[in-house]
Amino acid sequence: MRRGRRFIGAITGCLAALVVTFAAGPPPVNAFTMETLTVGSRGYNVDELQARLGFLGYYHGKIDGDFGWDTYWAVRDFQYNFMGRATGIVDLKTRQKLVAATKGWHYRPAGASGSSSSSANQSASSGGSSAAGSAAAADALPSTAGGLSQSDLSLMAHVVYAEARGEPFEGQVAVAAVILNRLKDPSKFPHTVAGIIYQPLAFTSVQDGQINLTPNAQAKEAVMDAVEGWDPSHGATYYFDPATATSPWIWSKPEIVTIGHHIFCSS
Repeated sequence: MRRGRRFIGAITGCLAALVVTFAAGPPPVNAFTMETLTVGSRGYNVDELQARLGFLGYYHGKIDGDFGWDTYWAVRDFQYNFMGRATGIVDLKTRQKLVAATKGWHYRPAGASGSSSSSANQSASSGGSSAAGSAAAADALPSTAGGLSQSDLSLMAHVVYAEARGEPFEGQVAVAAVILNRLKDPSKFPHTVAGIIYQPLAFTSVQDGQINLTPNAQAKEAVMDAVEGWDPSHGATYYFDPATATSPWIWSKPEIVTIGHHIFCSS
């Protein structure tokens, strides 16, 4: 009889624990569904769309869940840079490409503390950092500089740290300068910092995930020096490490200068 009472007590305890768990609410999940989004669409799907586009630097408006013309043009810019086509309509392929490009972003419900801007919707990943906009990367970076947003500067710092940590400081500045040089040539490269960095196969650190490492103060300083006009690469738009480069294509580029382990090249 005592065993029966103990068994019933254990079952009762488990049920109580389940009740407490469900009362606390389910864990947050992404709001992106399979719904096709276009001008006039509204709701959490659009809220997430705007936040993800803002995470990449394409959308700068208010995250309000209303698919207006600002959202439309941001979608077109993203599609053009990542997919080679621009419709302004968020279909399944666009959604998949956007999710793949914003792995460091996490959904926060509309109205949550700090969710009124794209930077607030950026959440830590890979041990407390994200590819664009982690709080640590934003520290000591101005809100704007050289026409770039703090999110742009932070994303550049992630790349500099991931691609050139351990290199001479001059080489770190040169990596940042390459991004800026590409930005000056929209006929050959995407016309936003995020578009340049997340362009397929553009940077090794994006492919292997090292872009998610938290940049240090030196990487941020290198970015700011490049933004302020220092270009040790002398106008380069490419660079590579000859010890690890496997593509014959990169060796065909005219070499400009070697700094540390990197050779900097022109188009």
